[in-house]
Amino acid sequence: MEARLTVLDNPVAAKSVKHIIAANRALADSTLPIATQELVRLRASQINGCSGCVDMHTKEAVHAGESHQRLHLVAAWREATVFTEAERAALELAEQGTRTADAAGGVPDEVWANAAKHFDQDQLADLVCVIALINAFNRLNVITQQPAGNYQVGQH
Repeated sequence: MEARLTVLDNPVAAKSVKHIIAANRALADSTLPIATQELVRLRASQINGCSGCVDMHTKEAVHAGESHQRLHLVAAWREATVFTEAERAALELAEQGTRTADAAGGVPDEVWANAAKHFDQDQLADLVCVIALINAFNRLNVITQQPAGNYQVGQH
């Protein structure tokens, strides 16, 4: 498969995308665990059908020490016993935040309240940003049909 548009090679697209990339880099200073961030990125990418982001975030998660078992179970996290309650709350928030069109009124209060039991305000802010940013990246990649499978850890 060949990409419809190579976003970073196009000066018009790159001008906008560089700001999304910079926003994502700001999350490096987050106290939100990297494992939680990568699990959330992976789950949103699965929902959105973004193979490039699934490739990237699976590899980044493994590099950060995540187990293959947990990564394989992200798609079925509700039935899996390998995730903490905090991770489950983050995955639920990620799903609800990714599927906003599926529910009138957006993310339910009980989903937010459950996440707030496990994360402080700064971590919640970072979690919301992780979810919003991965959804933006997913849409860019899906619309432009970015191929997957060749990502190298740390490439972006």
